[in-house]
Amino acid sequence: MRGSKGRSPLLLNMLFEPFTLSNLRLKNRIVRSATYEKRADEDGFVTESYIKFYEDLARGGSGLIITGFTLVHPGGRAVKKMASLHSEMYVEGMRRLTERVHEAGGVIAVQLVHGGRQSPPLLLGGALPAAPSPVPDPSSGVTPREMTDPEIWEIIDAFGEAARRARDSGFDAVQIHGAHGYLISSFLSPHTNRRDDYWGGDEVRRFHFLEEVYKAVRKSVGSEYPVLIKLNGDDLLPQAGLHPEESLRIARRLERLGIDAMEISGGMRESPIRTIRPNILKPGDEAYFREIGGLFKKHLKVPVILTGGMRSRKIMEDVLRKKQADLIGLSRPLIREPDFPRFMLETGKERADCISCNKCTNYLEIDKVECVALLEKG
Repeated sequence: MRGSKGRSPLLLNMLFEPFTLSNLRLKNRIVRSATYEKRADEDGFVTESYIKFYEDLARGGSGLIITGFTLVHPGGRAVKKMASLHSEMYVEGMRRLTERVHEAGGVIAVQLVHGGRQSPPLLLGGALPAAPSPVPDPSSGVTPREMTDPEIWEIIDAFGEAARRARDSGFDAVQIHGAHGYLISSFLSPHTNRRDDYWGGDEVRRFHFLEEVYKAVRKSVGSEYPVLIKLNGDDLLPQAGLHPEESLRIARRLERLGIDAMEISGGMRESPIRTIRPNILKPGDEAYFREIGGLFKKHLKVPVILTGGMRSRKIMEDVLRKKQADLIGLSRPLIREPDFPRFMLETGKERADCISCNKCTNYLEIDKVECVALLEKG
């Protein structure tokens, strides 16, 4: 493996070590963190563009690929052209996806999500989005409706059934989306969950929804199938949002239940500090959740995946060496360069070409998620 003169061999070698996550053997510690693609059709079926997108990522060398968030229930649609597993009719297309990824040498998980209060009424036939409590969302101006007890159990069952379909489709693992203000995240956060029943009122009761979702997923897929979660380490809110210490307690409860890995992120749409931060131009701008990752890594035995603005191999290796994560999550760099991991390994490339302009996240303005800056450059 190539390296630069004067650098520690330890600093250079961790990123491309094989890693075992549950029963999955990963060829390196690079995880393609879930990224919305806008490449399914209007009804949520995968397209050739969707499949090719992931086939390219598999050939690009990531150790684990996690798909962009995939719908578990029609009432949780958060964006247009969002892939779905809320019905058996989606399994055939997803099976084509996993077969192509496996043929290309990839390991792939699917991220399962319900959009909750961040689902636009326009995508719900004009209905208000569902949430634990009717807390207005200043990012959209929408006040969601409070979910009833039967409706909550319906969504829990939907997560379990979607996980079973994922397993039947050939995915190697599932990831529950418990971050970024979507439904599970909104049950966990004291800012968005103001109930006073089994589903909210204190820290333990706010955890019940995720606990039941996890149990439903685990029952559907079995004890040996890898189940991951993406979790907010911090809601990044000035008011009473989820903070790292409480998030760690949630993680420890999940660990006791049997979760196989945690991906750490932060923020929601109304957070003043953006989850997807722009202008990551120097090493000091990178890995903006690394301190929270270190907190989780110190207190958990399950693997920790850290996402959040990593661009240079030096920083990725430093995060691993300082035990702030076990695996490195990349998103925007792999939109521009799906083969960035292979380039790092084979050519000694040190930094991603992504300039963090965030044009690839202008979801309402672009036809599909791709590097807009590269297209403009010609």
